[in-house]
Amino acid sequence: MPRSDPAHFPPIRVALAVWGLGAGLYLIGFFQRVAPAVITHELMAEFALSAMALGNLSALYFYTYVAIQIPTGVLVDHWGPRRVLAAGGLLAAAGTLVFSQAGGYALVGAGRLFVGAGVGVAFVAMLKLATHWIQPSRFALVSGLALACGSIGGVSAGVPLRMAVDAFGWRWVMLAAAVVTAVLAVVTWLFVRDDPRERGYLSFSTADPGARPRHSMLGGIREVFRYRNVWLNFIGCGAITGPMLAFGGLWGVPFLVSQYGMSTGQAAFVTSVMLVAWAVGSPIAGALSDRLHRRKLPILAGGSIAVLLWAVLIYLPGLPYWLLVALMIGLGLASGVVVIGFAFCKESAPAALAGTASGVANMGNMLGGMAMQPLIGWLLDLGWDGTMAGDVRAYGFSAYAGGFTLMLVWLVAGLAAFGFARETHAKQSA
Repeated sequence: MPRSDPAHFPPIRVALAVWGLGAGLYLIGFFQRVAPAVITHELMAEFALSAMALGNLSALYFYTYVAIQIPTGVLVDHWGPRRVLAAGGLLAAAGTLVFSQAGGYALVGAGRLFVGAGVGVAFVAMLKLATHWIQPSRFALVSGLALACGSIGGVSAGVPLRMAVDAFGWRWVMLAAAVVTAVLAVVTWLFVRDDPRERGYLSFSTADPGARPRHSMLGGIREVFRYRNVWLNFIGCGAITGPMLAFGGLWGVPFLVSQYGMSTGQAAFVTSVMLVAWAVGSPIAGALSDRLHRRKLPILAGGSIAVLLWAVLIYLPGLPYWLLVALMIGLGLASGVVVIGFAFCKESAPAALAGTASGVANMGNMLGGMAMQPLIGWLLDLGWDGTMAGDVRAYGFSAYAGGFTLMLVWLVAGLAAFGFARETHAKQSA
């Protein structure tokens, strides 16, 4: 029950419980993002898909996910994260249901579109909750914990998903995911509140909870894009996240199966190691950035390490198993610096537009995966020599190297963009 005389900020357990419900939808979103990597054979065989068609099917999730980011930022600034999270959860549940029951490519693709739009609200709404419920000095750390929660969802779409699919079939597993998502949406509506003052606590936000935003929805978007750092974060975040989503979310498992003779379960485990390391590296990077009061330097350092590690994986065939695992760990840890970009972007735009700024950053974050998954598939088809493995196409190492080169080029370009950003020193500079 709310207290009539608020005297202190919410206890950390209460704040994390509210924030955690938003994180739950983000976890489900990451599960949905990575799941196609584990059921590539089932999807390609059942719907007669080429690599490019599979890439497009997986990327349909990103099309609506990316498109919803800026509208989500605007909506959470105007309507609050509670409503947006609950509605997004219900839409994602409906999309997963359609995906699980689809009998043709059109419906299964429609399901992916609905899922992307539904879970696409989670990260921005979760960051908006953090600005009200969590101490500002811990924002980068909380952003890292958010990505860690997402990575847990990605890991669950690895070996556990493969085991469940082998036992029950992919359609039944996705039907169960639809039910879980719907339940989370209802619980979010019942227990989440936009601001601690609604529960009788003090808020970490200085804004008047009853005040209308100074900018209109379109005006807020125009205002945010006036700041150079926002544009540069938009470009740079996607360059770091894109290779992780392209490899871990779709092409890593078939690459390891075809080039290293792994089973699908073994390959899913190896890619899951990368996601676990990403989950570990993200809060570490956020905490380090907060402690150093630097945003730009840690991003450039982590991104540069990632460039070197991706180059080894892409261009050196026949790597030993232990080195593959070590590369996955290193890539996950180094790529964790991407979470700093959310704090960087938030600090570079007016505080009242935190949701819109976060939406812009996350939109750029997802552009990499959206573009790279089908483009890599297209390049794989160009490099295909006609070899078949059963009823699906088989691609050689040179074809994969050609496709994955796109990831490396984008990453280098993104780091160059960050090089032109102005350091905020972990302070609100706009």
